[in-house]
Amino acid sequence: MNIVELYELYKQYPSVQTDTRKLKQGDIFFALRGPNFNANAFAETALANGAVYAVIDDATYNTHANMILVDDVLSTLQQLALFHRNQFNIPFLAITGSNGKTTTKELIHAVLNTTYTTYTTEGNLNNHIGVPLTILKIRSDAQMAVIEMGANHRGEIASYCVYARPDHGLITNVGKAHLEGFGGYEGVRKGKGELFDHLRSCKGTVFVMNDYDYLKEMSAGIENRFTYGTHDADVTGSIVESEPFLSVAFEDFTISTQLVGAYNLPNVLAAVAVGTYFNVPAETIKKAIEGYTT
Repeated sequence: MNIVELYELYKQYPSVQTDTRKLKQGDIFFALRGPNFNANAFAETALANGAVYAVIDDATYNTHANMILVDDVLSTLQQLALFHRNQFNIPFLAITGSNGKTTTKELIHAVLNTTYTTYTTEGNLNNHIGVPLTILKIRSDAQMAVIEMGANHRGEIASYCVYARPDHGLITNVGKAHLEGFGGYEGVRKGKGELFDHLRSCKGTVFVMNDYDYLKEMSAGIENRFTYGTHDADVTGSIVESEPFLSVAFEDFTISTQLVGAYNLPNVLAAVAVGTYFNVPAETIKKAIEGYTT
């Protein structure tokens, strides 16, 4: 079965699952493998528990008419996600970085979803499995998509960009997380920078925290840049207070968040910047961020 045929089945049954414990009636089960597990062995159980089809890559388990045998289940899942992504002509915003990805993603989703039907990553499902699953949860009414991308070695972000095809992107920061996998700080910078490399090549738009010189350097050569920070940026804000909760003053309004600590300032600035760029009214941005709780 090729991807076009599989996509026709997916359109009939647009719910994909990789965990038999979370199966719902009508799901398509993808039997993934790992170093210590082989979900092909659970394909029959998945069908018995309500899955309409099970996608497998081990012929030993091809024992039912509703088994779909492919060369590689993970690759097929990612190809299906790409095929689905290609059906949309809407902004896809990718977010990566060493810290603050999930909070920034949730704040941006809260802001955009006030004005646009916005789909986003659930929790921190931001890896080579979570990203395609996120894409496959996007429905036809989508007006925006916000995709979180995590990585612990170089090449990962670039691979996610192949099937997520983001046309907008944001790197929260570059820190010292996963140094071993990246081979040092410079490796982290290059790995996270793969998002900007993709956006540079496709003439996309980047949101840049202008307080961080390294992000300005990493985004050099990208024509479409929208900046945020505490000074000299398209959107600027400063801390009013940070204890017990963070309040941030902007030019025309102040946002009193339910977030603790000054370290959340860049996350709030990012959400205001993205909302502003996509023409969400200032008062709506304020209410969305003030209403957000972790």
